[in-house]
Amino acid sequence: MIRDLRRLLAAASLVLAACSSTPTKDTVPGQSACPAVTSCSVCPVCPVEPAKPDAPPLALASYADLPGWDSDDLAGAWNAFLRSCRALRFRDSWVAACGKAAEIATPTSDAIRAFFEANFTPYRVTNPDGTTEGRVTGYYEPLLSGSRVRVAPFEYPLYAPPDDLLIIDLASVAPDTKHLRLRGRLEGRRVVPYYTRAEIDSGVAPVVGKEIVWVDDPIEAFFLQIQGSGRVRLPSGETIRIGYADQNGHPYASIGRYLVEQGELALDEASMQGIQAWARANPSRVAQLLNQNPSYVFFRELPPDDVAQGADAATGYVGPIGALGVPLTAERSIAVDRRFVPLGAPVYLVTTWPNSDEPLRRLMVAQDTGGAIRGPVRADFFWGTGREAGRLAGRMRQDGAMWVLLPNGYPVPREPATGN
Repeated sequence: MIRDLRRLLAAASLVLAACSSTPTKDTVPGQSACPAVTSCSVCPVCPVEPAKPDAPPLALASYADLPGWDSDDLAGAWNAFLRSCRALRFRDSWVAACGKAAEIATPTSDAIRAFFEANFTPYRVTNPDGTTEGRVTGYYEPLLSGSRVRVAPFEYPLYAPPDDLLIIDLASVAPDTKHLRLRGRLEGRRVVPYYTRAEIDSGVAPVVGKEIVWVDDPIEAFFLQIQGSGRVRLPSGETIRIGYADQNGHPYASIGRYLVEQGELALDEASMQGIQAWARANPSRVAQLLNQNPSYVFFRELPPDDVAQGADAATGYVGPIGALGVPLTAERSIAVDRRFVPLGAPVYLVTTWPNSDEPLRRLMVAQDTGGAIRGPVRADFFWGTGREAGRLAGRMRQDGAMWVLLPNGYPVPREPATGN
């Protein structure tokens, strides 16, 4: 009934507009407007232009369309791609391509380029409105100081998922909810939203006993939740790895945007480093700031066996485990919205270096996702582990374009996918 009433009101407003004898200021010379009449028994109504259909997320392209494709050192992305093949090699669309990749004995940049050009088709990633540029941000693996027990200065816990956190799966009856984080808890016989960040930190949620480790900085703990994984160095010198386990189901809200809206930071100061500096200068207001983001991430400790198998042969570095289930590669893995870009696929990214106009054009591999990574042309660039990676990630907020490379014959969806 309310919807019908709104339609009647909308129709009435159109009729009134049509009966006006004074043209509006928005009328553009040369455009036809609704005919102005001084009186009428039946008022004409301007026709409503039908909404244009959304552009398909992937548009066929050619390698000649990829700026800098011939100059990128593709060898840097090869190990990342082979890791994708470990996860995808048994899927029908990937069997042939991954099989041929395994046959390359000497993966030079030229050999890799020839491999992709022969076995993969590029598609330009496109927004629903037909535009082809979007936001490229950065993330990294933080390194924190912590303790297995609560002892000063280690006062801030990282929790495993609480026992009362419900994972709600409605995909069988509502397929559109497949990629939504539906989380809740029981209140009597009702399922209600799970506790917010403020409620969890105030002790309302049953998280006592779920502490994995205690760290010494609430801001660092907060950014660890945003990054989704990290390392914690213990007083003994041992370093443990923490990975994403679950989330409370509340949407992410930017504390940087909040500080800008409150006049606390200028827009160009709202980087990770700027937020950290503000927190150091305003320690009594940190809890209030963090509670502006109701989203809360729970972790799991990664056993050594989870990461040792993915060590880089040259450096020994092992990246955090991404959503694809394989270790991420510094400066070659990105997080994407898997509804539009299939996880595991190579993605040619054209953007610029953080806070710079210097071109950054390279082949990446879509191996992760993130709560804030929403939309077709949207990527989060993984910079690696530690302080320098954090510096680059915190400053990266660039425009960019993306081409996804898919095996020849891959069934390309014309609408957002509901699964991969």
